[in-house]
Amino acid sequence: MKGQTLLVTIFVLSLAIPAFGRDKKRDRAMIEKMEAVPCGAKERGLTGLGAVWGSAGITHVNSDEKLCPQYLLRTDEMEYHIRPTDNKHPAVLPIGHEVVYKIKKDRMVVKVPDGDNKNRTYQVVAMSPTNPDASATDTSGKSSEKP
Repeated sequence: MKGQTLLVTIFVLSLAIPAFGRDKKRDRAMIEKMEAVPCGAKERGLTGLGAVWGSAGITHVNSDEKLCPQYLLRTDEMEYHIRPTDNKHPAVLPIGHEVVYKIKKDRMVVKVPDGDNKNRTYQVVAMSPTNPDASATDTSGKSSEKP
């Protein structure tokens, strides 16, 4: 009798141990849209010494507005606005596809399972709840109107 109980206990524990290893939660989001937003200006010239060089007539400045891709990722609870950390060679994410992500501080590591399956790092620019009105509604059931 004790031998059967020991075998059943070992069998149950062997089934439970792999369940602890599979506790990695994968957060999924949908890429809703991409926008090109200004992320800085590239200036060339002598602008720091304006008063000195202005009197000499050297005031030429080349400024090109630099645009960066900004994505909107939507989950069930939150909306994330992210920008790539690699500004020289940003990868284009497919709109309308599902991604797997992890957040560490202000960075988000994004992987597209349908695409090339590479981890890419993005900076989280903004976060907002998906349904802000749902949390603000009164759930007490009492009417606020007085007769």
